[in-house]
Amino acid sequence: MLTLTKLNQQLIFPPADIAQTDPNGLLAFGGDLSAKRLLLAYSSGIFPWFSQDEPIMWWSPDPRGILPLDNFKCSKSLKKFARNCDYHITINSAFDQVIDICAAIPRNDSGTWITNDMLNAYKKLHQLGHAHSVEVWSEDDLVGGLYGITVGKVFCGESMFHKATNASKLAMLSLVELLKSQAAEFIDCQMQNPHLASLGCIEVPRDKFLTMLQEQRLQLFDPDVWRPQTLNLTKWL
Repeated sequence: MLTLTKLNQQLIFPPADIAQTDPNGLLAFGGDLSAKRLLLAYSSGIFPWFSQDEPIMWWSPDPRGILPLDNFKCSKSLKKFARNCDYHITINSAFDQVIDICAAIPRNDSGTWITNDMLNAYKKLHQLGHAHSVEVWSEDDLVGGLYGITVGKVFCGESMFHKATNASKLAMLSLVELLKSQAAEFIDCQMQNPHLASLGCIEVPRDKFLTMLQEQRLQLFDPDVWRPQTLNLTKWL
């Protein structure tokens, strides 16, 4: 594990494949959350994860959790719900609200890891066109959503929330179908958990993930994909 004192002056990271396997792929700590550093991290298979009053810690776990788009588990009941519910789904229409809600929801496994510095950093990435959100609405109420960062044609998922039945699953279903329409292949879920596994997330060796990432990071989405818009989910069901 490397102390990144030099990263305060230089935009560098150690290779992701030297990260410790215990605990959970800790690679280094230090540096900052500037947009350039975050983009370099994600494009290298590295992400920040730390709590308030801790130093910035950078991770590259082995194995890595990914969701192959063709492996997404959409149950018949979820499809039926999507066809009949009165929710509507948007892209990049309320990014700040989504990340603020994700930060405020208590999480037993990770605590309040979306710190104020993280909030500001990812909102800046959104302003620069690198971070995106999916929102689920019941009339004017935001009842579910998710956000993440794009690296080429890889969506690196960060967090999701729901305040109503199936809202976060609808956000994920919408994201999966949107990405499939762009010939993307997988979502980077970072680390698998039971909920993600129920949606089709699998674990792959870190070296395989890094190879997949390098292949996809050189490709580009159609710029119109991420313009603020309302999605017609039923056309994909």
